[in-house]
Amino acid sequence: MAVETFATRGYHNASLAEIAERAGLTQAGLLHHFRSKTALLSGVLELRDTSEIERLGPERPRGTAFLDHLVETVRLNSTQEGIVRLYAVLSAESVTEGHPAQQFFRDRYEGLRVLVAEALREACELGDADPDLDVEGVASAVIAVMDGLQVQWLLAPRSVDMAAVTRRVLSALLSDLRPPAAGPGGNGPGGSGPGDTSGPG
Repeated sequence: MAVETFATRGYHNASLAEIAERAGLTQAGLLHHFRSKTALLSGVLELRDTSEIERLGPERPRGTAFLDHLVETVRLNSTQEGIVRLYAVLSAESVTEGHPAQQFFRDRYEGLRVLVAEALREACELGDADPDLDVEGVASAVIAVMDGLQVQWLLAPRSVDMAAVTRRVLSALLSDLRPPAAGPGGNGPGGSGPGDTSGPG
């Protein structure tokens, strides 16, 4: 109800009257549960985050397992068009002045950058070494790819395989981050990509 309305109309154009009608409530009944449209928006965003946290389990995966989780999340998103549209619409809207979801998305991106950067370091066995490696920048690139793919997929779902492209980009970025091979003909400490144990094609 609220998810569909926010996803199709955005925050500013969504009305409590329409959301209440879709939910089979009066506007007064809706306001009994959520004191304002802002509170309703917060509830919708918190529900989305709670679902994602539950999928991670009690302890987040580490290294390539976390990167595999990102790919699986993208694959799952391709079956949830309404949720993907909600995120795309509200995250874009949140850059406007005074938007009630701005802090939510600012915190979300900051936290996600930290998680992805940690997973990249773990996957490449980097520790805190080599200040020349911009792991945080690579993490930002990973997130940008995932978000950009969502917009392309929403506009042309038959033309974009979000999970496959995400996996390909992660594999390329990991290859770029990993230290050089141990010796002539040797392999570096990692494989060819997240969850990928195959040799050269």
